Amino acid sequence: MRFFSALRQSVYHGAVLEGCRSRQGHVALRILKKYPNRRLYDTEQSAYVTLEDVRKMILAKDPVKVVDSKTGADLTRSVLLQIIAEQEAEGHEPLLTNKVLEQVIRFYGDSMQGVLSRYLEQSMFTFLEQQELYQRRMREVLNANPIKLMQRLADQNISFLRSLLSGAANEPDKTPANDSRPSSPKPPEQ
Repeated sequence: MRFFSALRQSVYHGAVLEGCRSRQGHVALRILKKYPNRRLYDTEQSAYVTLEDVRKMILAKDPVKVVDSKTGADLTRSVLLQIIAEQEAEGHEPLLTNKVLEQVIRFYGDSMQGVLSRYLEQSMFTFLEQQELYQRRMREVLNANPIKLMQRLADQNISFLRSLLSGAANEPDKTPANDSRPSSPKPPEQ
């Protein structure tokens, strides 16, 4: 299981790092050090930051890594979970309901834990891709000239109707007088 967890983390961090580039074109991972007094220090800016600052970094798609100042242990997950908890405490609607959290807790230690983790991660990426596609299409529609958009829709409808009518015109006439099928024998008269 540790192998899959390490593989998942390296793939995830690789995707994040590849997708987030600085202005110079190279990866800009923000290293934050967490001190025993629970303060976070941004090594890039040489300044202390708050959880709200870290949240803004995440919203700006800046990859961050939080490490313990003494041991160097990765504390990123616990800080991210703390940000989520604070968002909910501020009144934002929870993304993970109590029932979902209970189910997640039940998966810890289960043989399917790694599968669930990969499934949730892939589902989130798929959702984000679909959201981006939807937003891009909405921007195209909203930025389009309404008259040109209506003209294009009318042209599509006319083209569709013409194809229907030309298909109907190419079919033989199926009226009873011109029906070329052999007629069925008439029942005997009594």
